[in-house]
Amino acid sequence: MQVDKVRGLLHGVRCALSPNYDARPAEAAINALVIHAISMPPGEYGSTDVERFFCNDLDFTCHPFYREVDGVTVSAHLFIRRDGQVIQFVPFQARAWHAGVSTLDGRGRVNDFSIGIELEGSDYAPYEEAQYRALIEVTRALQAAYPGITPERIVGHADIAPERKTDPGPYFNWERYRNVLARKPPA
Repeated sequence: MQVDKVRGLLHGVRCALSPNYDARPAEAAINALVIHAISMPPGEYGSTDVERFFCNDLDFTCHPFYREVDGVTVSAHLFIRRDGQVIQFVPFQARAWHAGVSTLDGRGRVNDFSIGIELEGSDYAPYEEAQYRALIEVTRALQAAYPGITPERIVGHADIAPERKTDPGPYFNWERYRNVLARKPPA
């Protein structure tokens, strides 16, 4: 897996471009990766509602929870479904609207310098093996393209917005993820 740095796209993944992004500040170097979790409706997996939400095409009347997010415009750069399928919503050189009010290492506006990855999941269930495999492959491709994304600069949404967020939640296995990333990838 590789990043096309000119187009800001990940080779070999499906794109569903979201309108929920804008330009990064000119001086902002990509040097952080934020791991999120989302499921729509909450705790339910497999629908296309996350994709519709990120593309501003969700029917907010089809589930009671959706009334709470009606009018919210958000998107991550990437979404990793339970089966490991990766969907790209925003080119990497653009600023996706994923982190909201957030701070990393004393610096606010984390969207300015980060890439956001949403895992299909919640605080209440383990993630799937296919998701870890896809996340590791994607992370390695991003680190190769953007060397500022060091292991210390890979965080959860809860790490940068602890007052508001808990994702990717207690079932995300950070130790496993970081240990695999630290090993040399197979040739």
